[in-house]
Amino acid sequence: MTFKELNLIPSIIDALEDENYIEPTAIQAKAIPEVLKGHDVLASAQTGTGKTAAFAIPILQHLTETSHRNSKGKRKVTTLVVTPTRELAIQISDSFTTYGRYTNIKNTVIYGGVNQTPQKEALRRGVDVLVATPGRLLDLMGQGYISLNDIRYFVLDEADRMLDMGFIPDVKRIIAKLPQKRQSLFFSAT
Repeated sequence: MTFKELNLIPSIIDALEDENYIEPTAIQAKAIPEVLKGHDVLASAQTGTGKTAAFAIPILQHLTETSHRNSKGKRKVTTLVVTPTRELAIQISDSFTTYGRYTNIKNTVIYGGVNQTPQKEALRRGVDVLVATPGRLLDLMGQGYISLNDIRYFVLDEADRMLDMGFIPDVKRIIAKLPQKRQSLFFSAT
């Protein structure tokens, strides 16, 4: 099987070819079609098997095909990816940038331990995809910089580590603010 056989749009296929990605990994071959169909997904695969691409690629395709911002309006966050560490958040954001390089989809990453100002500015300019660690996400939500009202895709990445690291209360607070109608994707290494 190749990525072309997954019925991906040309802009994403071109970005994948730039990265020399031809055949999806097992998790990608199983998850991408399910995400494209709009199903909720709970997936487990070992680290290094391409879980990020398994959710980023179909989300980018959905967002490209169904743009939900009007031409005059600011972009609204329609995708939220929550992950436990800043390193992973940066890596996921970089993946969205790489796979979406030929689309018009914008993403940003927010995490604690750094100055909030650049993150607030990126949010003010508007983004489609927000990758965040729980603490900074809740902090900026509390300050009124982030609304989850327009979320259509919610990804909890490294769900197992989130639980191990004591993020259950934060994740519950985040989920409580999400719209009932959304696609939920949980990815785990165990």
